[in-house]
Amino acid sequence: MSDVVERSVASVARALQDALGDTTPRQANEIIAALVDVPRYWPVMNATAQLDDATCDAAFEAVHQLQLGAPFAYAVARGTFRHLTLRVDKRVLIPRPETELLIDEVLRVTDGGRGVAIDIGTGSGAIALALASEGQFDRVIGVDVSPDALEVARGNAELVAKELHAPVEFRLGSLLEPVRDVQASLIVSNPPYIAYDEESDLPASVRDWEPALALFSADDGMALTTTIVRDAAPQLIAGGVLALEVDTRRAERVADAVTADGRYDGVTIQTDFTGRDRFVVARRRKDA
Repeated sequence: MSDVVERSVASVARALQDALGDTTPRQANEIIAALVDVPRYWPVMNATAQLDDATCDAAFEAVHQLQLGAPFAYAVARGTFRHLTLRVDKRVLIPRPETELLIDEVLRVTDGGRGVAIDIGTGSGAIALALASEGQFDRVIGVDVSPDALEVARGNAELVAKELHAPVEFRLGSLLEPVRDVQASLIVSNPPYIAYDEESDLPASVRDWEPALALFSADDGMALTTTIVRDAAPQLIAGGVLALEVDTRRAERVADAVTADGRYDGVTIQTDFTGRDRFVVARRRKDA
């Protein structure tokens, strides 16, 4: 039933204590804030605000999902990426803070964006939608092999439509196959890069909940990345940018693969906010 924020937080906190033994109100406040799409401190500052029935019901469902072991973003069915709040569930990866830095790097090396941007393995649409909302691209295309993921991405495009400055299109298919007809100024990807034999090393919240299709790649985690490196060059205009998020343990191998291809120059490795090698960026050579 609907109630004021203060009482709702108290009720959710009791449910969390019963379900998880959590005796602090912090997570209860975070659940309510996420569902209302407001900052974490909002429930404390708006104790007498009214919450509708749907939000109250969703809060208790979130507690149930957390009890089952769901990551917080799946429990509240929301994930933040840059300034966007997106719907996420088990069909897509949860957007990571590290990937937000990939947007910064892309916008820097493209001078704010131009032409067509292609996001390979778009998942929830986070990268594509961030580029369309923050950049000056003429068009953004997101590609994914999963129909379920594209359903989420298209829903998110509708959700944040007012934020977008460029049209966004989503295409179904493997890697660059659906965009063979497109010449792009940017190809960006956060592809699957975990080796299959590394599955047991993953936290249970990742291993047991996030889609394996978006996590794992053959050839010691390198197969999909090296395919993108090989196939992106013909799709890029001269001087176009290839930007990849990579496993920090394999960043040098990816950079070496890009360099060895011979059709790129200006290959660099960029770090994330923890100082770990995380992104490989290069340009299509004008004479290749």
